[in-house]
Amino acid sequence: MEYGFVRVGAAVPKMKVANCEYNCSRIVDLIKRADKEKVKFLVFPELCITSYSCGDLFHQDILLKEALRQLENVLKDTKDTDLIVILGMPVSLNNQLFNCAVVIQSGKILGVVPKTFIPNYSEFYEERWFSSGNKALVDTINICGQSVPFGIDLLFEDSQNSDLCFGIEICEDLWVPIPPSSYQCMNGATLIFNPSASNEIIGKYEYRKELVRQQSARCICGYVYTSSNVNESTTDVVFGGHAMVAEYGSLLCESERFLDDDQLIYSEIDLQKLINDRRKNTSFMEGVVDKKYRRIFFNQKESECMELTRYVPAYPFVPSNSANRDLRCKEIFSIQTSALAKRIKHTGLKYSVIGISGGLDSTLALLVTAKTYELLGISPENIIAVTMPGFGTTDTTYTNAMDLMKAMKVSIREINIKDACLQHFKDIGHDVNIHDVTYENVQARERTQILMDLANKLGGLVIGTGDLSELALGWCTYNGDHMSMYSVNCSIPKTLVKYLVRWVAENMVDKNVKDILFRILDTPISPELLPPSAEGEIKQKTEDIVGPYELHDFFMYHMIRYGAPPKKISFLAQKAFEGKYSKDEINKWLKVFIKRFFSQQFKRSCLPDGPKVGTISLSPRGDWRMPSDADSKEWLEEVE
Repeated sequence: MEYGFVRVGAAVPKMKVANCEYNCSRIVDLIKRADKEKVKFLVFPELCITSYSCGDLFHQDILLKEALRQLENVLKDTKDTDLIVILGMPVSLNNQLFNCAVVIQSGKILGVVPKTFIPNYSEFYEERWFSSGNKALVDTINICGQSVPFGIDLLFEDSQNSDLCFGIEICEDLWVPIPPSSYQCMNGATLIFNPSASNEIIGKYEYRKELVRQQSARCICGYVYTSSNVNESTTDVVFGGHAMVAEYGSLLCESERFLDDDQLIYSEIDLQKLINDRRKNTSFMEGVVDKKYRRIFFNQKESECMELTRYVPAYPFVPSNSANRDLRCKEIFSIQTSALAKRIKHTGLKYSVIGISGGLDSTLALLVTAKTYELLGISPENIIAVTMPGFGTTDTTYTNAMDLMKAMKVSIREINIKDACLQHFKDIGHDVNIHDVTYENVQARERTQILMDLANKLGGLVIGTGDLSELALGWCTYNGDHMSMYSVNCSIPKTLVKYLVRWVAENMVDKNVKDILFRILDTPISPELLPPSAEGEIKQKTEDIVGPYELHDFFMYHMIRYGAPPKKISFLAQKAFEGKYSKDEINKWLKVFIKRFFSQQFKRSCLPDGPKVGTISLSPRGDWRMPSDADSKEWLEEVE
C-alpha cells in the first residue's frame, strides 16, 4: 500500500436473469480484468450470481443449488488471484433465505454478510423472499465445503495494517436513517462496500449519488457502490448499472449508466488521509455505541508501485469547474466583507486605513473594504488608502496603485518613505548601499508605522493585506507588514487571491476598475524592497526567491489539511504538475517550504485577528498550534 493508497473497484457485469452459469462467467472475467489492473478490492452488484429480479424463483431449490455450484466454480477459477471480491447471492439457512454478500479471496470464503434492512414498499417485495440478517440464529455457516463466519457483525481487517479495514452494507442498508456503515466506520472500517440493485426512476440517480457521497463524508471513509445493469428483468422496472467510488465527500469516479455490457471502474482511496482526519476530528468517535464486531483477518501480497489513476488537482484551493469557482469566490468574498463589517461596527471607528502597493494582496484587501463600506452605507471617502513609494517602487506598481485608488473613489494619501528610511539607516549605522535584510525590513516597518500612526490620528482601523501563503512561508516582515488591526486576507492562499480579484473584476465593478484590476493581475508578484532594474522594471520577484506559489500552496494544503508526509507530498505533486516541474525541482522547493514553515512559526504565533474562509487557517487561535522552536529534521530527511 504505497503512500497509503489502496486501489478499489466496482464491477457491473452483463447478466441473464436466473442464469447463474452465464452470470458467473462474466463475474470471473471481470475479476481477472481487475486483477490485471492491480485492483485490491472489487465489489459486484446485489444478488449478482442469480440476478436480483428473480422474484418467486428464489423459492425454487434448483436456483439456490445452482448458485452454490457456480460460486464453487468462481472460487476455483479465481484461486490464483489475490484481490478480495464481494459477490451477491441468496443463502438458504435454518428455514430462512438471506440476501448476502459473500467475501472471497484466492479460492477461500472469508465471510458472509446478510442484508440487514429488507425493503417491502413501492416496487420492492423483498420480504416475500428474504429475512433480515438481524434474524439469523447462527454466526457460522458451512458453504462450498468451508466453515465461514456469518452475520451483520463482521469487519474485515488486514492483519498487517489495521487502517485497512472494510465493512459491507447491502443496498437498502444505505437508505435508512442510520446505515450499518455508520457503526462499522466508528468501529474501525475505513472502506465500505455496497452491492446494490437500485432501479432507475426520475430523480433517483442524483439522490443516490448524493447518498453515497454524503455517507462517505459523514463516515470519513472510502465508499464503493455498484448496482445491477440493464439486463435485469424489465417487467416493471429498469436498472441502469450505476457504480461509484467516493472518498470523504468527493466522487472519484462513476460508471456510465444504461450500457449493455460489462463495466469495471476503479480508483485509489487515500487511507492515510482518512485516518488523519478521523484523529483530528475528535467528535467522530463520540457517537460510538456498544456494538460488538468480529474481526476477520486477511492478508494480501505487497503491490507493485502503481500509478495513480485518480485526479490530483494542482490547485487544491481553486475549484477546476468555472461555475463552482465563481460560487467559491462569491462565498469567500461574502465571508471577508461580513467579518470586516462586524469588526467596524464593534469598534465604532470612523475610518479604515490600508496600504496600497499596486499588487494583488493590497488590491483584494481594498476591494473587500470598499464593498464592506458599501454594505454599511458608509462613504468610500472614509477609506484612507495610502501609497508609500520606496526604493523598489516601479512606475508600473505606482501607477496601478494610484489608478485603483482614484477609480475606487477612496481618500488618497501618498507618503514617500525614502527620506525616513535614509534617516533610519543613518541612526542605526547601516550602509544604504548594502541591500540586505535590514535594508528591506526597514522599509516594511516604516510603512507599517505610518499606517498605525495615521490610524491613531484619524481614529481608524489598519486593514492587513497579507495572505495565507505568505504566512506559511514567513514571507513578511515581523512587526512590519506582518502586523495590522484586522487582516482580511489571512486565510486566503496566493493561488486563490488571483481568482478572487479576477471574479470581482468580472462581476462587481465597472469597466474602468475592471481594466485596472486586469493590469494588476498581469503584474509580477514582488515585495518591491530592492531597487528596480536599469530599465525601471521589477527586479525582486518573489517566486524567483522562495519558489512558485502554486507549488507552495500545494505543499501547504497536503501537509496542513491532511498531515501528508513529505515523500507523499512529492509523489502527489509529481502527478499534479507532470510535465511542468521535474521531481528534482519539486523536491528543491519542498525543502524550502519545510525549512521556512518551521522556522517562521514565531510570526504566526502572534497574528492579528482575521476570518477563516476555508479548511486551512494558520491562526494560533484557530486551526494551527505549533511551537516556534519545533525541529524540521524528520521532515527534511524524508525529502529525497
